[in-house]
Amino acid sequence: MRADGRRVAWVTGAGSGMGRAAAVALAPDRRVALSGRRRAVLDETARLVERAGGEALVLPLDTRDAESIAAARDEIRAGWGRVDEVVLAAGLNAPKRSWRDHAMADVEAIIETNLTGTMRVLDAVLPDLRAAGSGHAVVVSSYSAWRFSPLAGVAYSASKSALASLCQTLNAQEAAAGVRACHLCPGDVDTEFLRLRPEVPGEAARAAMLSPEDVARAIRFVLDSPAHVRLDELVISPISQT
Repeated sequence: MRADGRRVAWVTGAGSGMGRAAAVALAPDRRVALSGRRRAVLDETARLVERAGGEALVLPLDTRDAESIAAARDEIRAGWGRVDEVVLAAGLNAPKRSWRDHAMADVEAIIETNLTGTMRVLDAVLPDLRAAGSGHAVVVSSYSAWRFSPLAGVAYSASKSALASLCQTLNAQEAAAGVRACHLCPGDVDTEFLRLRPEVPGEAARAAMLSPEDVARAIRFVLDSPAHVRLDELVISPISQT
């Protein structure tokens, strides 16, 4: 814990949806670095974080770009010392999801964002998480990584399922340094990500889904756990999830 009681959290995918909600939920007692590809929406998240009592740092980047990740990490270190916690919420999918119609360019972009991009950020901040003594990572995965969901898509399912192994290896190899990772598997969530489905759900279907704030409360619960507690995997779903 820092002298002022505020830890430093870095949130990717912070421009909207679960990433934005997580940043706002963490704001009251943390400094929050915000990353995503769109500067304008990150600026709006920063205003929400500050309104909630937090301090925000906007760091636009694409998690497929290793150099921008390193530069953002260095900027956090320069201003705030180190990263204590990371919430990895950046994700991608495409409407064409089956073996018969997907495009390999889309497949590669999905895997690069969901899996390789997540690993890049973790690799970049791991020295900081070790230095924190109780460093923590929440990897926002998917219900489809926990239970096979045929409509989630070939690339999406494969990339999200692999995140479970990523968290398991991190927990197995970094426990002595106090580093913990949670593989968080949300079910259907009402966010703009739904526009990437082959058929965009209607108002009634969306009303039955989780809200981003529901997931953000779970993320906050994980990160607020005592240093000796590790939540290896957490599945959160609406009661309508099938």
